[in-house]
Amino acid sequence: MNAQHHDLGVSQVAAAIAEPARTRMLCSLMDGHARTSTELASIAEVSASTASAHLAKLKELALVRLHVQGRHRYYSLADKRVAQALEALMVIGQNAAPAFVPRTPDRLQFARTCYDHMAGTLAVRLHDRMLEAGWLVDVEGQAYRLSESGEALFQALGIDAQALATQRRRFACPCLDWSMRRPHLGGALGAALLQMALKRQWLSQDLDSRALGLTAIGRKEMARRFGINAHLEVGESSENRLAPTLGLR
Repeated sequence: MNAQHHDLGVSQVAAAIAEPARTRMLCSLMDGHARTSTELASIAEVSASTASAHLAKLKELALVRLHVQGRHRYYSLADKRVAQALEALMVIGQNAAPAFVPRTPDRLQFARTCYDHMAGTLAVRLHDRMLEAGWLVDVEGQAYRLSESGEALFQALGIDAQALATQRRRFACPCLDWSMRRPHLGGALGAALLQMALKRQWLSQDLDSRALGLTAIGRKEMARRFGINAHLEVGESSENRLAPTLGLR
């Protein structure tokens, strides 16, 4: 009975992946960037309604995950197991996933505010570095907590993480970045990090836009405190310099 159940599950997933439009959608998500149903419809060369039906099926089989960010809805691969299975199939089929090309203006793409926290390429790099170093600990993909070393890091920055944890808002959570389509750090911790960076003049803030600039002091401190080489200039491609991606940890 168990064997029959597993066989049925395999056949359902295989059938879902085998449909050409769904295959193109899934392969396009292999780079780790989330995409809208409109973008996926264009990639799959199907109508918006057909794309929605395909995505509903992929979501039902736990192959993709839906992310709601304000008015926007994005899709990513559900988890690293899906990515690994697709990668194996792509090797067999000798296919390559299409690359994601951000279309956000350079200055806003590099660093900007997102509500009261930092967004953009720099924020995504910080987010990934904190996870890689074990300072942030992922809690079921929906929230983060700080490890002991993470608490020590933020304490050294003058940020009282324990006080932030008592606030009514979420302490720390992934916030999907609309230019990079990958998460940066949101919540009270993300807000405190931005305020600290502005206060210590690591970042400068435009008066007439949400763009943030990285100062010379900020570059040095990013390298010293976080181990990030932040000599990434506006307009320079960062695609190959970013760490593991949304939904693939």
